[in-house]
Order: sequence, then C-alpha cells, then structure tokens
Amino acid sequence: MYENKKILILGAAKSGLAVAKLLAHRNNNITLSDINELKVEDQKMLEDLGIKVVITSNQCDLIDTSYDLVIKNPAIMSTSDIVKKIENLKLRCENEIEVAYHFLPSGVTIIGVTGSNGKTTTTTIIYELLKRHGKNIVLGGNIGYPLSSVIDQVKSGDILLLEISDHQLCDIHDFKTNISVLTNICPTHLDYHGTYEHYMMTKKKIFNLHTGADVAILNKNNQDSMEVSEDILSKKIYFNDTENYYKDNYIYFHGEQYLNVNDICLKGLHNYENILAALLVLENFGIDKNVVIEFLKKFGGVAHRLEYVITKDDVEYYNDSKSTNPTATITALKTFTKPIHLILGGLERNQDFNELNDYMQYVKRIYAIGGVTDRVAEYAASINIPCDKCYVLADAMKKIKENVASGEVVLLSPGSSSQDQYVKFEDRGDEFKNIVEKF
Repeated sequence: MYENKKILILGAAKSGLAVAKLLAHRNNNITLSDINELKVEDQKMLEDLGIKVVITSNQCDLIDTSYDLVIKNPAIMSTSDIVKKIENLKLRCENEIEVAYHFLPSGVTIIGVTGSNGKTTTTTIIYELLKRHGKNIVLGGNIGYPLSSVIDQVKSGDILLLEISDHQLCDIHDFKTNISVLTNICPTHLDYHGTYEHYMMTKKKIFNLHTGADVAILNKNNQDSMEVSEDILSKKIYFNDTENYYKDNYIYFHGEQYLNVNDICLKGLHNYENILAALLVLENFGIDKNVVIEFLKKFGGVAHRLEYVITKDDVEYYNDSKSTNPTATITALKTFTKPIHLILGGLERNQDFNELNDYMQYVKRIYAIGGVTDRVAEYAASINIPCDKCYVLADAMKKIKENVASGEVVLLSPGSSSQDQYVKFEDRGDEFKNIVEKF
C-alpha cells in the first residue's frame, strides 16, 4: 500500500519527520516540504534517506496530480488553500496516524482519547495505571509521540493508547480504535475548521468504523457529544449519568461510592470527569481499585492544565496555560471559592468571553494580556470587574504582586491560544512558573 509511490509530505515537525522515516525504505519517491528551514541534523537525515526537501512559503505550487499520496501535517487548516487544492485535484490525503496505522501488527487493542478539554489528563491517568498493572502498553499521538515513531515498539497483544486531536482526526480513513473516549465538545479551533459543525463532525471520527463490538465512552452531560454520537454503532457507556458521577465530594462508579475526592490531589469537577472516563476504560482491563486510589492520591495532574505551582505568603498560584478557549477557563473558575486574580487573553480567535459571565463571582481582578488585551478590558468593564491592561505576562505578574493579598488565588487561565506571543502554550506556562518562583 505504501510502496513504489510518489509521496508529498507537507510539514516537517515531529510527525512529518517520523512518517518520512517510516516510508523511506519502501522504494518510494518522497518529497518533504516545510515553510521553515529545518534543523541541520534533520535535513541531513532526510537527505541521507533519499528524501527531497523543499522549503517554500507557497506549498500549493508543489501539489499536482503526479502524486499518489499527500500526507498533511495536522496544523494545516481545513480551510486553507492547500486543502482546497488537494480536494479539487481529488488526491488521496492522509495524516501520519492514518499511515502508521497500516503498519501495526494484528491483535493490538487500540484506545483513542479525544475531546475539546481533558484529553491529556484522561490519557495520562489511563497510561499510568495500565503501566502500574504490568500491561504491555505503548503511548502515542497528540501527547507528544507520533505513532510512526513508536510503531516498532508495538507487538501483537499490546495495548496502544493514543491521544488524538481534532486536527489529527481530519485525514483518517481506515484508522479505527477498539475503545474511544470523547471527553466533551465545545466551540474551539473554529478558525481551523471554519464552522462549529465541521469541528463536531471531525470529533465524531474518533468512532470511525466502529461496530457493536467496539466501545464508546461518552459524557452524558455534554449535549454536543451526545448529539454527534447519536447514530454511532458502538457499545455506548456514559459518565455523568445515574451510575457514574460526582456528588458531595464522592466519585460514584456503577452507583457505589468509589473515591472521596478529599483524598486525592486532582481538584475540580473537570478532573473528576476525567477520572470517571479513565475508570470506564480501565475496567476493560481488570484494574484493581486499590491501585487506582493509591495512584490518584499522588497524581497532581499534567503540567499546564490547572497545575498547582506553589503557595507563597498564603497565596496559591495555578498554571492553566493549556486553557486556550473560554470553556477551559470556566472549568478552572469553577474549581475555586477564594478571591481570584485572573490572567486572561492571548491570540485573537473571536472567542466570546461573555461565556464566562456566570462563573466570575470569585474573580477579584482581571489582568489582560495578548492580542485581545483591549477586548478583555472591555469585557471586564461590562461586568464591573477591575482590569489592568498588561499586554504581556511579565507586566501582568508585576501588577499581581502589587495587588494580591493573603488567602487569594492567582490563576493563569487565559481562555485563548498563546501563539500571538509564544510558540506554544507550554512556553507561556513556563514563564508564569519561572516568575512565580522568583516572587
């Protein structure tokens, strides 16, 4: 299937490099293109494999009907001219996960986790607990390990756990899981998809080719998740239903008290939902309850996802830099009942900060940053919350140091992408933590 072909790989990054190496020794004629210069070692590696490298800001010109296959980097928007040209020429377009899937041995159980929020935490809980139970498990996907780069580690009988973003679901065809988790769906990445409907239908592809023998784990409280999964053929299992839910400081599993949340590190309803989703996966593999509880007593969450940083002078600092949409910020705001100093803003994506209105009762002051600084300030004025127009995180932290008092919370939960000022959200979170450490 992937031999003796003329292949165009659009985008280097981790996934492009990994899939290029996977396909290099199969008598393929491969061209890899990126808009940025590659690292010297990556350029040499590709050239040594006989792969042609083309650096150009106009990748559309490379695309023609001579190619048997185009492998598109997930970051290339569905609304882009590149995608339109691929579609107009009726070229076969796949992503790295789709390609790598065809190289998996038989007898592998595949778990896929997606959702607008919570997928990394849910994936991490599943992985760590399966590993602690001695299961042969390989982790990959959006969590940082392209499937092509770990394909040699996967053996028949193994469990393959993949975190899968909406971007990665765009160009799948034959790929399917045995167990799929959809944590939730909310409006985000609309600049990428063009419409919310397209985004929702893309998320639905996590159930691609499912039959009644496959499992779908769904959030009963999330209306859009319920809507897109209405006609899927999977065996449907729910959290936030009458059996699996959180109430009065307890997580209930199959109708019984399972876990007192006061005994664990993770806080917030969203994290209790992530735990429930993970439990519904883990019960398929005979996981011991005591091991689960002991792990959760020590697991403090994933970096940059409502990550507790430190308490200084009786002020708690939380890094939620992964909050790239207002829905994620709502989740963070619902966690606290103390006065909050909220850092809000980033890249302009027409996000609607009015979605936060019902959850701002504990917000004492807002610090506006990024390309939406002025719009955040206008929003703060509309709900009568004091706001400092800081534009950059460092200036926001200076203002916070002047204003914050004992018993309060400082929360970086921007509700916006970081890419107006940072390469990635991790850089924004790291800067926040570095400044806090020096307070």
